[in-house]
Amino acid sequence: MKRCNMNESRMSPTVRWSPQFLTRDFTLVWWGQMVSQVGDGVSKLALLWFVYAITGSPLKTTIIGLLQTLPPILFGPFIGVIVDRLPKKLLLIGSDLIRAVVLGFIPCLISVESFSIELLYILVFVHAVATAVFGPALTASIPLLVARHEFTAANALLQTTTSIGIIIGPALSGIGIATMSSQEVLCINSVSYLVSAACFLIIRFPAAESASAAVTSLTNMFQDVRDGFRYVLFDQRMILLLIGVAIAYTFSASAFSTLFPVFGKEMLDLGPIEVGYFWSVYGVGLLVMSLGLVSLSGWPLYRRIQMMMVSSLVSGFAIWGLILTSNRLPAALLLFVIGIGAGALTPIAWGILQEIAPRAMLGRVLAIYNLGAMVAAIAGMTLFGWTTQEIGELPSVVGIGTGFFLTAFVSAYVIRWMRTNWTEQLLLPKSLRRSSLRRSSPRIDQ
Repeated sequence: MKRCNMNESRMSPTVRWSPQFLTRDFTLVWWGQMVSQVGDGVSKLALLWFVYAITGSPLKTTIIGLLQTLPPILFGPFIGVIVDRLPKKLLLIGSDLIRAVVLGFIPCLISVESFSIELLYILVFVHAVATAVFGPALTASIPLLVARHEFTAANALLQTTTSIGIIIGPALSGIGIATMSSQEVLCINSVSYLVSAACFLIIRFPAAESASAAVTSLTNMFQDVRDGFRYVLFDQRMILLLIGVAIAYTFSASAFSTLFPVFGKEMLDLGPIEVGYFWSVYGVGLLVMSLGLVSLSGWPLYRRIQMMMVSSLVSGFAIWGLILTSNRLPAALLLFVIGIGAGALTPIAWGILQEIAPRAMLGRVLAIYNLGAMVAAIAGMTLFGWTTQEIGELPSVVGIGTGFFLTAFVSAYVIRWMRTNWTEQLLLPKSLRRSSLRRSSPRIDQ
């Protein structure tokens, strides 16, 4: 078994990205996601405001966040099987239509006076299940629409829609709530999901992907889930290491995004409007990194992981820098830097997963990756939320920054592991490696 020579990789020609992959179909995906992500930014604020308006309870409002987090944890591996077995186009369109109905049309048909919190919780949970299907289905669709060396660029461009949603969505939602009502904003926002569904409707997926999959029995589904975990835990060490990086990252990043309004108010004396402006600055940093990653798409695999390591270090130091300043301008610059650092990991990690996971198992790999990330997110929000309440903001900021340093450390370990272990044969399940050694295979860009 030949090991990868990383010195040779540095000297080998690098495949460069070109805008030719912006085909009609991927452009439709991008525009659909643009509208959808802005819609998500609108609906998040409008939904929380709507819940608080009909309940008057901060505790009942926070349950919304829990309901939105549970589906990837409860159903993630089974969702991965569904993504692998059913046409991606069907899943993407169906998810968008469900989300349009449960958080758009249904709130339109029921008056606020007769709208129960129990019904709203059910709608939010169904919306979260549809979103949990949509995410892996979209990411698993990228290899069907662009070339292999353009996966990272495609993921980065899709992340720009998330950044723009963060920048524009809450502002539009606030204007809508002020001029109409949160219920009416949710009704109008259902159009964003319909636009996204319409874009997917006219996308031309490969003919083999469009064929309907055979109905899988419950027993076979459990077997598929076991196969997915076996592949991630035992057959492909690189994926397991990437999940470790994602766990360290989301443990800190989710806590920072959740608690930033508290940090802003207590440490920088920001009001709600200023918090919104600062969060938009974070979104701008995220957007800058996303655009930068497009041009770095052709980098060898180990250099992309180095980028993850460096960006995590930058974010960690910038978060620690918030402790040292009470001035708003330096704090805004630090938040911009944090956004830049935080924007590197997800597109790169998704691109690597798309490159090394078998096409027939990509949905399960992505679902297991998301499962680890979501569990870490809940743990981080819980731990640092408790720390902030019981001890104070400064220990939490120090802890979150340390979490980003941990992400960099795990990334460095991945690079070290690659130097002695990484080989193209590790892309294959163990059962296939022996036979593959008897025939030549094309070298992958590392």
